[in-house]
Amino acid sequence: MPHAVRGSGTVEVVHFPPGMVAAAVLSGLVAAGATALLTASARRRAGPHRPAHALLAAAAGLALITLLVGVTATFAAGEHWAHQQGQRTGFATLISVGTALCGLALGGALLRLPGTAAAGPATARLLLDGLIMASALWFVGWVAYAEPTRLLGAATPAACLPIVLATVTAAFTAGLTMIMVLRAAAPRRRLALLGAGVTAVSCGGLGLAAGLCQAGPEMALTGAAVQAAGLLATALAVHRVDPPGQVDVDLIRRDGEYAFVPMFAMAASAMYHVLQGGRFDAFGIVAGSVEGFALVARQYLALHDVRGYAGRLAEREAHFRELAHTDPLTGLANRRGLLRAMHRCVEAGVPCVLLGLDLDGFKNVNDMRGHDVGDVVLAEVGRRLRGNLRPGDLAARLGGDEFAVLMHGSTDADRVAERLLGVLGRPYEQPEGPVFLSVSIGVAGNCGEPDVELLLRNADLALRYAKQRGKNRIERYDAAYDQLLRRRTMLEHELRGAIERDELRLAFQPVASLPSVRPVGAEALLRWHHPELGNVRPDEFIPLAEECGMIAKLGAWVLHQACYQLSRWLADGHDVWVSVNVSPRELHAPEYVVQVADALRAHHVPPQRLVLEVTEHAVATDLDELIRRLTALRLTGVRIALDDFGAGYSSLGQLRRLPIDILKIDHSLVAEHEPVRPVGRDGPAFAPMVDIVMRLGHQLGLEVIAEGVTNPTELAAVVAAGCRFGQGALFGWGVPAEHLEAMLEAATSPGARPASAPPAPPAAPVRRTPSPLLPRLRSNPPAPTPQVPGQRAPQEGFPQVGRAVEATSGYDTPTSVNQNVGSVDSSREMRQA
Repeated sequence: MPHAVRGSGTVEVVHFPPGMVAAAVLSGLVAAGATALLTASARRRAGPHRPAHALLAAAAGLALITLLVGVTATFAAGEHWAHQQGQRTGFATLISVGTALCGLALGGALLRLPGTAAAGPATARLLLDGLIMASALWFVGWVAYAEPTRLLGAATPAACLPIVLATVTAAFTAGLTMIMVLRAAAPRRRLALLGAGVTAVSCGGLGLAAGLCQAGPEMALTGAAVQAAGLLATALAVHRVDPPGQVDVDLIRRDGEYAFVPMFAMAASAMYHVLQGGRFDAFGIVAGSVEGFALVARQYLALHDVRGYAGRLAEREAHFRELAHTDPLTGLANRRGLLRAMHRCVEAGVPCVLLGLDLDGFKNVNDMRGHDVGDVVLAEVGRRLRGNLRPGDLAARLGGDEFAVLMHGSTDADRVAERLLGVLGRPYEQPEGPVFLSVSIGVAGNCGEPDVELLLRNADLALRYAKQRGKNRIERYDAAYDQLLRRRTMLEHELRGAIERDELRLAFQPVASLPSVRPVGAEALLRWHHPELGNVRPDEFIPLAEECGMIAKLGAWVLHQACYQLSRWLADGHDVWVSVNVSPRELHAPEYVVQVADALRAHHVPPQRLVLEVTEHAVATDLDELIRRLTALRLTGVRIALDDFGAGYSSLGQLRRLPIDILKIDHSLVAEHEPVRPVGRDGPAFAPMVDIVMRLGHQLGLEVIAEGVTNPTELAAVVAAGCRFGQGALFGWGVPAEHLEAMLEAATSPGARPASAPPAPPAAPVRRTPSPLLPRLRSNPPAPTPQVPGQRAPQEGFPQVGRAVEATSGYDTPTSVNQNVGSVDSSREMRQA
């Protein structure tokens, strides 16, 4: 402790012990070292970290100067301490001002730290919260040290200006750091160390000023030590590269307690002060007023922020609500937006017309050019739609390449549709080259019906009709579409139980040996008789079976029924074979080969007696895969026939590669050309295309069957061309198994005339135009295994079946001929795709 010695001239001299001098020197060195660390940290920082560290370095420099001035003044006044009150007060004021500036710099550095406050309003809220906490701390301190409490008793310093200014600085830094530490997210150890260091610097300045002003050199030197320790703590807290912590300035969470606790502390201390008989002077009133104004300003900012937040939330909600009704790629309305507009039209009672649009061939754009080019094309479609509509009309993208246009009124619908047909059909210029597309349009009006879903459905039906009728066209909705759709739905439903209800039958169309017209084989054709719908055409239910996944089940049923009937005929001694049509979907099924082998084994049918017919259209798919499938089937021993040859896509090179045994010439080659007579020799007229196919087939080792022979002229032409087998209405329709069996019996009975042909069936039903909503059709399908009776070993099958027919040099015209030339070959109608 320093002690005073009175000299001869009654002058009080204060002597400082060596330990106190050493502590003062150490404080100065520590403060200088901390300032150097903060300065170096500021120099190596960059970006958003640099301003905060620069302010910390500046504050450390002010604190170091303040400490050095305070310690020097303390030691200088030591010899005449009691007589230099004015000089000490001046130094105390200078130290208080330096401490205040240092506190402001430290507070600014805290607010500028990365992660503390992202924007100006957040910084203002944080500063006001710190001011509220500081005012409460200062007021509680004033109550503790003012009359009548006087916490330190006689040692309580008087309220001189330097002390008051220093206490305000210390309260401000303490309140700001307390708010920041309490709001920081864990871990907050480094931020707490930084806050403690900043507060210690300000409190050390307060102790230094109070010691010089009144309390004595002990207090001054203690304040210097605290200030040096605070600088060191600050330097240690910020020496790492990353920020000390992340401060949460959310205006919603935990704000109430930060306002409530300081007010409660002030109210409690004020009540205690009054109960102790104390009075409120100007300092207490100012502190309370600052607290009140800070609270009001804080709540005003909070209310302003809440209003702004609510406004932004409303804007975002409206934006997202609009996005929910907008297609992000084209900027057009989406399905929700279209439905909303349609409902508004219905509610307003305004007649409207809906145009459904679908881009033809857009999938090829995505496959060949990529989805990025596809998106650019779709965006251009949206721009063209927007630029070619009337005011008030709405364009929408429903998904993929499907669009819609809602028009108010019905007068200009056709004209707008025609314009859109031309506009959307123009080339779409791209860097890799133009993209060419067409569009199909379906038009439907509400016709006074307030049903939005019905209008959408009608427009979709009209659009489907436009696609089926060739695309790149406009079709208006017709009520007949509903009937077709209802029938199609009913057929699909009833077809699923047709086998179980025993509604399916097989019809067998004979294949005749030429020229004797003797039946030697048959083609199995599927027929469906519904108890309510009557006879359902194959070109209606076969495509439905393929679409709904029933084709494999129907195909298995047909295969087993055909094998069962063939086994019975063979057991009865008939030299006959049966062909079954196979759809590409069945053919490519992995289990189909096993299915055929199982059917042959279950019904004890020699494999060579079964012929599987594949349409020429199947060759247009994957030729290599088709060859592998056909090869696997031939390994079972069955024969393969290429049906409709001449009407599909097979080339001569493909024909040579295909593992087939029979060519079935399409009816178009038989009937398209007039027969011609041989050049340079006598002989009957022949069909030239049939003659070419015959020669080709014989060169490749194939048997040839002429399909669709409908009249004697065609029969004579194909016989003259050398064709040994024929099929068509001339030789018989598709008949039940017992009728064909009667024909076989008649052909093999003693004295049978080989030239006789079966009688004509009843008049052929009139073929109606296929439904525009139904896909074109194709051949027959499969099914369960009936019980097979015992049978004797069958004879050799195809191609030895020719033994049953003796070759003759001339030809016999049948005495009875079916003249229903307008009929269509049943096998063909089963295979239309």
